[in-house]
Amino acid sequence: MGHKPPKSFPASGNTKKTNPPLGAMLATPSLICHPTEPDPPPLVPGRADRAWMDATSDRFAYRCTPLSIANASGWEILSPCSFTATWNGGPQKDDILFVPIGSQPDLQRRIISHFGHGIVTFHTGYLFRTSPGWGLWCRGAPNTSKFGIVPLDGLVETDWLPMPFTMNWRFTGPGIVRFEKGEPFCFITPVPHGRLDAIEPVVRPLAADPALKSAYEAWSASRADFNVRLAALEPAAVEEGWQRHYLRGETPAGERPDFHVSKRKLRMPRLDKES
Repeated sequence: MGHKPPKSFPASGNTKKTNPPLGAMLATPSLICHPTEPDPPPLVPGRADRAWMDATSDRFAYRCTPLSIANASGWEILSPCSFTATWNGGPQKDDILFVPIGSQPDLQRRIISHFGHGIVTFHTGYLFRTSPGWGLWCRGAPNTSKFGIVPLDGLVETDWLPMPFTMNWRFTGPGIVRFEKGEPFCFITPVPHGRLDAIEPVVRPLAADPALKSAYEAWSASRADFNVRLAALEPAAVEEGWQRHYLRGETPAGERPDFHVSKRKLRMPRLDKES
């Protein structure tokens, strides 16, 4: 599969880095995924559900819409094989032992200890390219945990980088961990990193925005009243179960924003046969 550098890529002999124009970053960003091997790991849209959220009483964890939205705000790269990794606590690369589960003759091609110090390195199998000013936030799947090992976040400038990156996990202590085939080992989310440095957070009294202050106080009073009625087992409150202002995308006064998302389903990568 051929590789076409974007227009923002420096011309030969020009190594001066310039910020991309604002208009380019406000346009719909692109995410091009160039396989670097004939059988790269599966790349799929993030899934909103989590086993631990399913297991909560009445699935109440899904009442927090931001959780499920975060879960689905990116693409998962799935482990192509099952294996265990055992760390003896030493700093050397060979202090981590990898053992495939089942027939996995190419395990070392995909998962290694590149840095030592209890760090497990996954090859993603792709060279990613994003729009000018956009990078990829690379991490573990949101709102998940794995006993004994944690994913290491990275923000990669994929708008110019002509090489792939790796995904790394770090043992929290000596021990053994297991990854299953089909388990996400990397979660990628495009972010407009080119504009982050321009943001200046401002701390401002709520009273400076009377309309917002009024809306906040209305919400606060509504929440307090609902909790009192719920604690008293008032039938209407018990039947309602929880307030759905955020889920519906509306204020307690019934006002609705111009944009609101209660569910997210990203697109499956399509195969571009252009060479």
